[in-house]
Amino acid sequence: MSMQETKSTCPYCGVGCGVVIEHDGTQITGVRGDPDHPANFGRLCTKGTNLHLTATPVVIQHQRLREPAKRAARGATPEVISWEQANREIADKLLAIRAEHGPESIGIYISGQLLTEDYHAFNKLARAVLGTPHIDSNSRLCMSSAVVGYKQALGADAPPCSYEDIELADCILVSGANPAWAHPILFRRLEAARNGKPGHKLIVIDPRKTETAELADLHLQIRPGTDVALCHGLLHAVIWQGWTADKFIAQHTEGFDALKELVRDWAPSRAAQVCGVSEADIWQAAEWFATSPSALSLYCQGLNQSSSGTAKNTALINLHLATGQIGKPGAGPFSLTGQPNAMGGRESGGMATLLPGHRDPAKAEDWAEIEALWGVPGLPGKRGHTAVEMFEAAARGEIKALWIACTNPAQSMPDQATVRQALERCELVVLQEAFAHTATAKYADYLLPAATWGEKEGTVTNSERRISRVRPAVPAAGESRADWRIARDIGALVDAGLGRAPRIAADGAEDLWLEHRDATRGRDLDITGLSWATLDADGPQQWPYVTGSTPRLYTDGRFATADGRARFITRPYQATAETTSPQRPFALTTGRMRDQWHGMSRSGSVPKLFAHEGRPLVRINPGDAAAAKLAEGELVHVRSSRGAVVLPIKLDENIAPAGADIAMHWGDEFIGAQLGINAVTHGAFCPDSKQPELKFSAVAIEPARLPWRLSACAWVAPADGPRLREQLRALMPRFGYAHCLPEPAKPGHGEQVGWAFEAACSEVPAPELIAELTAVLGLTGANVLSYADTRRGRLRLLRLDSGEQQTAPLQALLRVGQYDEGAWLVDLWRERSAAAPVGRWLLSPGAPPTNPGASASPQVCNCFDVREDVIRFTLARCSGSPAERLAKLQAEKRCGTQCGSCLPTLRRLVATTPEEVPA
Repeated sequence: MSMQETKSTCPYCGVGCGVVIEHDGTQITGVRGDPDHPANFGRLCTKGTNLHLTATPVVIQHQRLREPAKRAARGATPEVISWEQANREIADKLLAIRAEHGPESIGIYISGQLLTEDYHAFNKLARAVLGTPHIDSNSRLCMSSAVVGYKQALGADAPPCSYEDIELADCILVSGANPAWAHPILFRRLEAARNGKPGHKLIVIDPRKTETAELADLHLQIRPGTDVALCHGLLHAVIWQGWTADKFIAQHTEGFDALKELVRDWAPSRAAQVCGVSEADIWQAAEWFATSPSALSLYCQGLNQSSSGTAKNTALINLHLATGQIGKPGAGPFSLTGQPNAMGGRESGGMATLLPGHRDPAKAEDWAEIEALWGVPGLPGKRGHTAVEMFEAAARGEIKALWIACTNPAQSMPDQATVRQALERCELVVLQEAFAHTATAKYADYLLPAATWGEKEGTVTNSERRISRVRPAVPAAGESRADWRIARDIGALVDAGLGRAPRIAADGAEDLWLEHRDATRGRDLDITGLSWATLDADGPQQWPYVTGSTPRLYTDGRFATADGRARFITRPYQATAETTSPQRPFALTTGRMRDQWHGMSRSGSVPKLFAHEGRPLVRINPGDAAAAKLAEGELVHVRSSRGAVVLPIKLDENIAPAGADIAMHWGDEFIGAQLGINAVTHGAFCPDSKQPELKFSAVAIEPARLPWRLSACAWVAPADGPRLREQLRALMPRFGYAHCLPEPAKPGHGEQVGWAFEAACSEVPAPELIAELTAVLGLTGANVLSYADTRRGRLRLLRLDSGEQQTAPLQALLRVGQYDEGAWLVDLWRERSAAAPVGRWLLSPGAPPTNPGASASPQVCNCFDVREDVIRFTLARCSGSPAERLAKLQAEKRCGTQCGSCLPTLRRLVATTPEEVPA
């Protein structure tokens, strides 16, 4: 078949990069950045570059949810049913629950990964069809503090900036964000801007020394949760030095006198003491921010995911208002969105605290306007439960039915014990999902297959208010359907059961978008001048769009409040919801891995995205490890008052003393026998935004007494990988600790994929468990090498690849022993090194003098698979300034030239790799 190209949008973060999908009409074969898209101009990060690998025939066949399915009972294997049966039964059960317990016994939990049209359909399903106010989105976990901060201070949830302001700014303050990894395409623009603007200043506020902080002119490594105290100290310095924009304050704001009185007591000396930073650095940051011709702030989850999340947002916005750094090129408070369409969900009102068109469910007149727009009287008239509240209500038995779409709360929600209790207690759990093996899937009574990236049509809005089209390149996998259609069809059956005409009347995604557009008329986000035809002809556009695109808001000094004045918000500093103690002395925060995203249901299907950092771990400061007598790689219990997780230790000098950091991605799909990282986080939330404090948990970190270790690894053909994965993962709950992760294919060894199962337990594994693993790996027969010491509990089963005996690597292995005994075999297997040179050690209790598999350096550049040892060897021959040496390295090895995510590491290697001195 002839090759075709379709322009669409990346489904990962909120940067909203344009992509060009390469396909043959039935299968996606490649992807590249869209050079015409104003968000990325052709660049893609490693996740985006590998998007086509999430749509391979193997992934579609074995990891996608392809047909509707039903469980006869909880815990039973789902059985495939027809769409007609699924829709009818779900509608009947919803009607029965509604009749017996009322509309408010039903909750709908949706996702920032849905398209705007999907959001609109679900909003109508909840409020107009079922009559429940309880609809919320997983955007509650990432953006709701930014939403409320904008609304309180500026009058509307409208980021006032554009990406071009990154190039135009003279000073950029990054707070609670690591865009070098989380928003790498934007970070490339920041790096380029700094290179082209002498005197540019970059300030980073973060408890960790991140890759973003490495580039900073000033890093304020504050104590976790002290952001408000720092902003008060910065504002005190601004006022003291006379750097305020007095005319702007007088003409365009209200409330400054009350705020001035509050921050009078927050001298930089006091803020420095509370935050754990230098007083001189606070004075310096205040000067750079206030006196630069233009100052821009970029912020994300470090501010939002907090019990003071809204106060943190407004404290930062206060700085912009006090200095007049808003409404002009290169200036303004710019919230970076975490999901691809969290903005579209906010615009369409798909959250408990929002109504369509930025309306407010606390206002009766706003409900009346939506009733008129939809032609539906008697809408709920109040806000519903937000995410944490919804699952707490379900755990109490108040919500009887949960419909979950395009999200994985059994991995991503805090306080997993409560979340699991909620899912178990509900009478009906419907999961609408594209991927079959999420942690939430095992709790679902009905599994509804949804279309996903490359198959869907609609729109998304990125962080800079830019609306982009999403277009289908290939048919939906199996029997999967568009999310809006699933909501429409079941909604129609509910309406019929209530004796009325369908309230979601749409034949296509554009019909829903037009309804959404009508809801914006006369509002701050008015897009009534925009059409799909315009988006198709002219490309992505920024709202408001009445007569044209709007790159920047508030340029006239008039804000979205009733009187046009912005509001200074006066909120005192408050400590985190829980604090460290002698019993729980570590402050745990959660972050992300460079090449993964959220719960890894999509990105985790691509083995090569595990190459940079492929193992779960908890990072702590080496000094803390030494004091606790903990060693690198040692298994530990990370315990909070809610639960615990077992992970290996990683020593990291970038973590502050008494701090700890775990990537947020790890759920029980990858680390079985436990509930994932969110077993330890808590549901305490900001009183204004209802966003939970995922960025701070008080924990103890203690040795895990699990001396017996087991490794089960095999390289197999891609088509055999899914079977092996599921068989291995099914065994994870039988160990005190276990993970099962893919290993990227190695050059020169075909397309084989590896699966590595690592486990630990307190006693020698039972013989029947060893027998199961032996059968799963196929380690039986005459060609299997074996070593067993039953008295000491040691076992090794090995099989070599077929082919030349002297060069054959290990194809599969099973090893059992205490601690690291025999662990070198896993390195040998992973690197596909020849086994013959260490043949005498394969079946003996010891280890070779040098580990032939451990010499491989870590991968630095995922795009071009360049490792650290290759980079250092090349740099040793590169002379000149640091910039010149980096340029020569990139010219030769291409590392850092595609997505640029590895550039912070490359700069570090340039700084630490000396030039060779000619003899």
